[in-house]
Amino acid sequence: MKKELPFSEKELNNLLKSVQTPFYLYDEKGIRNRIKTLKDAFSWADFKEFFAVKATPNPHILKITKEEGCGVDCSSMAELVAAEKSGFVNNEILFTSNDTPLQEYEKALSLNAILNLDDVSHIDLLKEKYMLPDLVSIRYNPGGDFGNEIIGNLKESKFGVPKKDLINGFARLKDYGVKRFGLHAMLISNELNPQNIIKVAQFLFETAVEVHKKLGIDFEFINLGGGFGIPYKPEETELDIYYISRQIKKLYEDILLENGLKPPKIYMEHGRYITGPNGYLITKVLHIKESYKKYAGIDANSANLLRPAMYKAYHHITVLNKNSDEKTELYDVVGSLCENNDKLATDRLLPELKRGDVLVFHDVGAHGYSMGYNYNGKLRSAEYLFTKDGEFKMIRRAETLDDYFATFDF
Repeated sequence: MKKELPFSEKELNNLLKSVQTPFYLYDEKGIRNRIKTLKDAFSWADFKEFFAVKATPNPHILKITKEEGCGVDCSSMAELVAAEKSGFVNNEILFTSNDTPLQEYEKALSLNAILNLDDVSHIDLLKEKYMLPDLVSIRYNPGGDFGNEIIGNLKESKFGVPKKDLINGFARLKDYGVKRFGLHAMLISNELNPQNIIKVAQFLFETAVEVHKKLGIDFEFINLGGGFGIPYKPEETELDIYYISRQIKKLYEDILLENGLKPPKIYMEHGRYITGPNGYLITKVLHIKESYKKYAGIDANSANLLRPAMYKAYHHITVLNKNSDEKTELYDVVGSLCENNDKLATDRLLPELKRGDVLVFHDVGAHGYSMGYNYNGKLRSAEYLFTKDGEFKMIRRAETLDDYFATFDF
C-alpha cells in the first residue's frame, strides 16, 4: 500500500541536487492543519493545546505552533529555554516536573509557567525554596491497566502520584494558600482506539468530581494529556477527532457540570498527533549486501531514527522514482552503527533497490530527530521545512566534526 507525500517527486529530486542526505523534512501546511483540526473539534470548550516540545524541539516548528495559538509542554531546562526564545510567555508554558532539579523549577517560575507536579513531595520543597505560585497542577497516576507498550504498566511507571497522594497534595496546596488548581494525567500513547481516549477523559472528570467533593476545590483546567495516535501503517485508520470531541463534551456536561463544578478549561499536550505525520527522513542507499538476508545499507541509521530499534516501530518507506508494479524484494534496511539492532526496517518488501536510490521514511516528525544521538561518532542531520508557500527552507544545519569535538580539550 502507498502513502502520499505533500511534495512531488520532482520537487524532492530538485532539492536533492543541492542537499546532502540524510535529512529531516517537515510539512508546514500539514502541521498547521492538524492544529486547526484540534482547535475546531474542541471549540465547545475553553480549549488549549500545549505542544509537546520533546516531540520536535526545533524553534521554527515551535513558532509555527505559537502562530496557531498553541502553548508548549516542557519538561527540561533546554525545553524551557527553547520555549522562551520562541516567544512563549507565562501561562503559554506548562512545565511538568520529572525528577526535577531546583534550577529548572527556578527557571519555570521566572517564566511564570504553569507548574505541573509529578511528586507531591515537591510541594514542601518549593514552598521552602520559593513562593508557591497561585496556580499549581498535579499529575495523577491511577495504576491499573490504562497503559500500553509506550506508556507501560502504570503501576511500574515513575510518573505521577496515586490517588491518596493526589488528594493529600491538593489539600496541602489549599492549606498553603494556592487558589487555582489543575489536574493532569498521561495514561495512553499513540492510541488509535477512540474508546480508550474517551475513557481517559471520563476517568479524569470523575477524579475531579471526587477531589471537589472531598476538598471543596474547583479546577481551572483538566489536562487530558496527549496520546492521540497516528496511522503509521497504511492500513491503519485515522482517528475521528470530531467523534472523540462529541463524546468528551457529553461526559464534560454529565459528570463535571452535573456535579456542580465550575466549568474547567480543557488542555491537551499532543506532539505526535501534530508533527508526527508531517515529518520525513530522506536517505540514500549506500550498499546492497546479500548474506543470510538481503540488506539495504543506507546513509541514515538508528542515531537518526531510534524508534524502530527501541520500540520495533514501523515507519512506511517510499522509494523515490520507483513504480509500484516494479519487481520487489525483501530487505532489512540498516545503518552503519556497530549494533545489530541498527535496523530501520526488517523484512520489508520494497521495489528492487540499487546504490543511490532515495528512500523516504514517513511519519517521523515526532520523536525522530529529537531522539537522535552521537553513538559511534555519528553526526545529527539537517532539518528542512517545506513551507506553506511551497519552498524548501533549512531550519537546522547538519552537525559537523567541529561540533562533535567542541566539548573536548585536546
